[in-house]
Amino acid sequence: MDARDPELNKELSATLQARKDLGAEYESELVDSFMDKVAERVDSRVEQRVRRELAQQQTSFARADRRPIGPPQPSARFARYGFAGFTMIAAIPLSAIGAVNAGTAGLFITWAGIVGVNIAQGLTGFLTPKDKSDDDRDAF
Repeated sequence: MDARDPELNKELSATLQARKDLGAEYESELVDSFMDKVAERVDSRVEQRVRRELAQQQTSFARADRRPIGPPQPSARFARYGFAGFTMIAAIPLSAIGAVNAGTAGLFITWAGIVGVNIAQGLTGFLTPKDKSDDDRDAF
């Protein structure tokens, strides 16, 4: 909002003139009325700016960006390596439990389970239909 807004200058002049005509007893009502008009102008300007910003975001999204605004989503590659890392960390206590309770056979069974879980998780990438947006995210 420009400080030299001609409409607000007219409103202020009219308010001051009305105060001279009506006297000081109506001053608070006149000031409230003027402030309401200023608030309406500010609200309309803010609303215009918000609409303009939203329109710019929508057009930039529609043109080329195609990525939603927000935090980046983890790629399939990150999820795959993250899962493998988690299972390797979990393998330490699981190996100890298996070896203590069932000896060498328990250790082999534990590791067979860990390897089986990782193979099953790795195959889900091949068996599920691939989304084009995953390829775009993996490229970066």
